[in-house]
Amino acid sequence: MTSRSAPDRLLAVLAAFDHSHPALSLSDIGRRAGLTLTTAHRLVGALTEWGALERDASGLYHVGLRLWEIAALAPRGLALRQVALPYLEDLYEATHENVQLAVRDGSEVVYTEWLSGRSAVGVHIRVGARWPLHVTGVGLALLAHSDAALQETYCAGPLASYTAHTLTDPARLRRMLAEVRRTGVAVSSRQVTDDALSVAAPVRGPGGAVVAAVSVVVPHADAQVPVLAPAVRVAARGISRALGWQPEGARD
Repeated sequence: MTSRSAPDRLLAVLAAFDHSHPALSLSDIGRRAGLTLTTAHRLVGALTEWGALERDASGLYHVGLRLWEIAALAPRGLALRQVALPYLEDLYEATHENVQLAVRDGSEVVYTEWLSGRSAVGVHIRVGARWPLHVTGVGLALLAHSDAALQETYCAGPLASYTAHTLTDPARLRRMLAEVRRTGVAVSSRQVTDDALSVAAPVRGPGGAVVAAVSVVVPHADAQVPVLAPAVRVAARGISRALGWQPEGARD
């Protein structure tokens, strides 16, 4: 077996934590990282001293605030959230439903902000959560505006399925992506849960490339897409302008 480098082992320790495992014992870290207890102890000690990990009174380890400080520098993370938040709040006030902001990371969508509606439909989303691109509104908006090669590779599958309504046919997915580009909005209906529908629109950066997507998630039973779509488009355009994007007709 090829020996793992020191950076690989450090990253494996950090990767042991996820939304399902936010607190781990030293032995749990070693097991999930594939490390001996001695190696795990040494690396966890170094990461804790630096602030990447923190140890609570019960002896369990958590991700430390030092990592949050570093992550806040990511232009597609906290910086994007700060620009987008006023427009997300406006969209929330207009709908009182779940409002989300997300970016693409490879073949997945990563949520960077989520405002929860007071009586909104339940969703399996939290900040930092990941889902395949084809099953969410924001994912479809991002995939539809990705380069053609990535789209073709993605559509070739395999396409994960979560409900009887999840889009798993490559030809249908290609048609849906074309429709997203034509209309400027993506609609994902009951693809992750049987009771939710999301409407999303792309967010553009200064050069016009799509850098994120914003969406609203509502109960499928009383969804009014023609009413929601303009509100989502307005929020996406507002964030885009705040990021420095100008529509073609507005450029000098």
